[in-house]
Amino acid sequence: MHHLTYEAVNWNKTTNPLAKVFWDQQWKQMWFPEEIAVSKDMKQWKDFSHKETYKKVFGGLTLLDTIQTNIGMNEIAKYNPDLQEKAVLTVFGAFEAIHAKSYSYIFTTLCNNDEIDEVFKWVKENQQLQYKANKISEIYSSIKENDEVSLYKAMFASVMLESFLFYSGFFYPLYLGGQGILRNSAEVISLILRDESIHGVAVGAFAQNIFHRLKKEEQDALKVWGNEFLLDLYDNELQYTEDIYEGTGLIEEVKAYIRYNANKALMNLGLETMFPEEEINPIVMNGIRNEGSTYDFFSQKGSTYALAKVEPITDETFQFDFLSSKF
Repeated sequence: MHHLTYEAVNWNKTTNPLAKVFWDQQWKQMWFPEEIAVSKDMKQWKDFSHKETYKKVFGGLTLLDTIQTNIGMNEIAKYNPDLQEKAVLTVFGAFEAIHAKSYSYIFTTLCNNDEIDEVFKWVKENQQLQYKANKISEIYSSIKENDEVSLYKAMFASVMLESFLFYSGFFYPLYLGGQGILRNSAEVISLILRDESIHGVAVGAFAQNIFHRLKKEEQDALKVWGNEFLLDLYDNELQYTEDIYEGTGLIEEVKAYIRYNANKALMNLGLETMFPEEEINPIVMNGIRNEGSTYDFFSQKGSTYALAKVEPITDETFQFDFLSSKF
């Protein structure tokens, strides 16, 4: 019988300083949805006029995070030969599970069971939502052993999901929360968004490591593939946005935000941006940068939880010195 030789992950070797940075940063951001008093939003929710959009936004986000938990991070971690990166991706997967559960926490607090069942039925029936779920999952399921091109494609798809496709959903709670509407639910989203920022930057950086090892013709082919993949998702996302934001008067603003985040996703992968710069709703941009304002970890936790105090997130948050020198 042939025995394999297994290698233990060695964190004492600094072969991959990025992995250590992302590991440390993610654990500094440890949080649970139950720490936020979403029940304080119930009074406003009763009189809120665009409940359908709000529920659909959260339904769509739940599906994408479910895929990222159960397929995305698992598959990328499984086939990634770097043991430290593998460990980081596994941790990210655990946080994706927290995100998916967070949406349920908001649903459970604000909606009755029939309403929740209706949303999850809509998730299964919405064509654009199922299209992007299938498109991303197909790439995840196509990774081959010792094949860096297929692993890169999966990482590219992961960055598209986390830095681009989530944001049509994030827009609405950030937009409302910035105006003092359903602020506690928006707080949960700002915590999720903080995690997704790390995931997009980290997986993008890991993908760049692979990309630089590939032959020039492989790189060129992947650039063409990546642009086509993004544009296909973008066209679908425009239709999805028109569907869920109908009647809110926000469709064009959400589309601009989608393009902004598509560019961010490409930047995370070290690639050239695709869309021209345009004005993004300042309330939403402010929502990204806001420090958690409706609760305080210190008052809710013992001293061991002090590390969970939120750092405000800005464009500079992920400007690591060695990132710029390496890529």
